[in-house]
Amino acid sequence: MAGRAPDPGFFIGYLNSVPRSLAIFLVVGAALFVGGMAGLAFALGTNANDPGDGAFARKLGKQEMTGVLLEKPYPILRVRPDANNPEPRTVMLTVPGKRSVERRGKKFFGQVVDVKGFMFQRGDIDMLQIQGKKSLQAAEAGEGEPPPAYTPAPAESLGRWRLIGEICDSKCHLGAMRPGDGLAHKACANLCISSGAPPIFVTQEEGAVAGETFLLLADEEGGPLPDSFRDYVAILVQLEGEVERLDDLLVFKVDIDRARVF
Repeated sequence: MAGRAPDPGFFIGYLNSVPRSLAIFLVVGAALFVGGMAGLAFALGTNANDPGDGAFARKLGKQEMTGVLLEKPYPILRVRPDANNPEPRTVMLTVPGKRSVERRGKKFFGQVVDVKGFMFQRGDIDMLQIQGKKSLQAAEAGEGEPPPAYTPAPAESLGRWRLIGEICDSKCHLGAMRPGDGLAHKACANLCISSGAPPIFVTQEEGAVAGETFLLLADEEGGPLPDSFRDYVAILVQLEGEVERLDDLLVFKVDIDRARVF
């Protein structure tokens, strides 16, 4: 009917205003949507797996170590005891990016070297990321002193073990990425290990072997894992093999092709 006032609840774009009833509906609806999304995010966050306490140990500052650089099973440093660290140590090594220490260290394997870098730490295991162009070089003797020498203790056999756990790449699991385990990290872990990052076996039972949870993986001959390791990364598997102790680091020597998937 001509002259009748428009319905107050009907939106007319050219009037440049929103009816009161529609405005209330939009405000309430938006608030409920945002609140619902926030609640969902909180619920998902509280139910996610704990990424662990692995991280760059920046509070320690740049570390300097001297020891024997070994190539197998993956580049590791048998650290020589000194006044600050009276006990011998064995430290896994990495470099920035998805690259191996092998390229930089190949001319130093078996020699006493000076290494500088920053530490990754998680639980009872750590790793040194070599940082800087001159951070890996032959150990230098002081003025008037003979070249430094160090003979690490031989590996100590801890017997044969059958363990259940997960194969992870050490760099990400120790803090380069969080979380650094589980199926969501499988592709990254395979790429990191294929590029030279040392693979570690994280046992399901904490402190299962000599009080340790993390073991460096090797093949039965003490060398790097074969390419077939990719099928068993980031899933629950059972591995069997000999465990050796290198100072404070355990090495698990396994036949990866006999892994049992759960």
